[in-house]
Amino acid sequence: MKHDLHALLSPASIAIVGASADFAKVNGRPLKHLIQKGYAGKIYPVNPKYPSINGIACYPSVADIPGPVDLAIVAVPAKAVAPVLRELGACGVKSVIVFSSGFAEIGDGGRDLETAITSVAREFGMRLCGPNCLGLINAFERVIATFGQYADGSTPPGPVGFVTQSGAFGTAIAALARRRELGLGYFVNTGNESDVTFAQVMREVLADPRIKVGAGYIEGLRDGAEMIALAESALAAGKPLVIAKVGRSSSGARAAASHTGSLAGADAVFDGVIRQFGIIRARNEEHMLDMVEGFAYCGLPQGAGLGIITQSGGAGVLMADRAEELGLTVPVLETATQRALQQTIPGFGASGNPVDVTGQFLADPALLRESVKIVMADPQVHVGIVWLQLMDAYVDVLIAIFEEIKAQVDKPFVVCWVAASDKALQALRSRGIAVLRGAEPAVDAVAALVRYAAMRKAWQADGKARSGMRTHQLNLPVTSGPVSSLEAAELLRKCGVALAETRLAANAAEAVTCAAALGYPVALKIESPEILHKTEAGGVLLNLADGAAVAAAYTQVVENARRHSPGAKLSGVLVQQMAADGADMVVGLHHDPAYGMVVMVGLGGIHVEVLKDVVFRKVPVTTAEAGSMLDELRAKAILNGVRGSPAVDRAALTRLISSVSQFGVATDGRLAELDLNPVRAGPDGAIAVDWLMICR
Repeated sequence: MKHDLHALLSPASIAIVGASADFAKVNGRPLKHLIQKGYAGKIYPVNPKYPSINGIACYPSVADIPGPVDLAIVAVPAKAVAPVLRELGACGVKSVIVFSSGFAEIGDGGRDLETAITSVAREFGMRLCGPNCLGLINAFERVIATFGQYADGSTPPGPVGFVTQSGAFGTAIAALARRRELGLGYFVNTGNESDVTFAQVMREVLADPRIKVGAGYIEGLRDGAEMIALAESALAAGKPLVIAKVGRSSSGARAAASHTGSLAGADAVFDGVIRQFGIIRARNEEHMLDMVEGFAYCGLPQGAGLGIITQSGGAGVLMADRAEELGLTVPVLETATQRALQQTIPGFGASGNPVDVTGQFLADPALLRESVKIVMADPQVHVGIVWLQLMDAYVDVLIAIFEEIKAQVDKPFVVCWVAASDKALQALRSRGIAVLRGAEPAVDAVAALVRYAAMRKAWQADGKARSGMRTHQLNLPVTSGPVSSLEAAELLRKCGVALAETRLAANAAEAVTCAAALGYPVALKIESPEILHKTEAGGVLLNLADGAAVAAAYTQVVENARRHSPGAKLSGVLVQQMAADGADMVVGLHHDPAYGMVVMVGLGGIHVEVLKDVVFRKVPVTTAEAGSMLDELRAKAILNGVRGSPAVDRAALTRLISSVSQFGVATDGRLAELDLNPVRAGPDGAIAVDWLMICR
């Protein structure tokens, strides 16, 4: 497109095509808002019915507008939009917002109309927001280019940029943000995204130095590369991005031959990729705003140690429990810290962590201030939560206390003030202090601060490793479908993937010879391009200790395979040395329609699709990123050794995952799916003992 998004988000002039003098109508409301909110640029209403509206000259056509137009708001019936856009394009208009509905959201007929208007916009290089959208607000420049209800109230500028694919739900979120005194510097609804996308708008919004944090609501993404580019730019700028996305329960997975493919649902891949690139995911709109509030008002902590100061022992325990669930630590305070607290708080309080200062601080306000300062000075504490409730009669005193704490403490903290008065909330937030609505939301907000700080630090530290990853040259088979085990093994080994030594036998005698060369015990596995899951066909026999066992096993696996798949072509039997005991993992690759090639790791074996304890990332991944994947597994404790079993060689396992991811890069889009299942991870290494590769 010819124009960037500056003219859309920060226009110096706005035309309203189809403007109405009735400010209650959709096509009248933007003009009302621009006038009432004090937009300083040129406004050009366009409607042949009126010579003027509210004292502003109204023009009979777009061609009659006397000056250049950065942004045009189009509020006409769907069938009239394309001709209007052509007029706008001919006049050099740089960007348009199309309020009109009746496009792709209604089916094939509307989809054709949407294709037509997008073609016109592209012909003239105009950026198109919508159609079927509420428009946008740039509160800094008072660009109120929307008919949404949110604009009826106050729209003060603030450090949050909010972009939403949903108009109505996005408006509800914006209204909740306003109640929290969270100023939205930008509110943008992208609608059908026929041209301008969520990721493009959010990237432009975050480029504004007045914005500290981005918040978004999305329902789906077509271009994963755009999302990754957005995330990387946000990480580089140090601006957290919090996103709520619907569709967790609908996997969207199509039928696939491999475990990786069948588990690669759209949401599972999205979740893994955004974690990889530092985006924080919210469960719902309130959770999103809890975290956004923390980012808007707090600096980033240098670690995961949480100090909890309360006037209720029960609240402290509740928060400590939630903190542990989220991976935070609630350290026992150092002896010197506890001694200082004991000299400050009543004897019936608690000085360990959580710290209970009791209600005694009301008689001596300095007690709370000093307790918080002492706790936050402990070297094991990196971030704090101060919990209290009600206290309507002491609002002024508490505001002063928290103002002093903020001035004297250099570590981030949030206040959890349950049932706080509006006066208290407004006063603290105006002083740059985050105030959360409950114990769990407060811990969630702090956990987001810690998680983002850790992700950004790891991303920065891993930069050299990312840039230094090797690029391999591979020649995959030219045909589609399964690749033979030995050919697949040769390709994988070129990328450094550790595989069990394997040979192909055409008869029982060859199998015995191969086994003797490899060394006993061995495993036998049927090899057939039409039997992809060997175990289900009875095509695998393990721990064969001598030649007689191998010869008998050869006959058995062939008979089992023929019984299971009578018409299948059998290529022979694979003979493989048995791997040492260890934890069974699955590592795989899958071509995702939005993100391209992604790598998966999880607990392997035959139960992988039942347990679904898997994590995805966009390829390639470094060994450090592979380690973060392992840390996200619910059953990660197995890797550390349980019930007397030794811990796995984590370095070898992360090398294998990274090597597989680099193989995914090298396949240049030809690979459909790859499963290494199981990968046997033990104390002395990690090695794949079975693999399935499918080309496309």
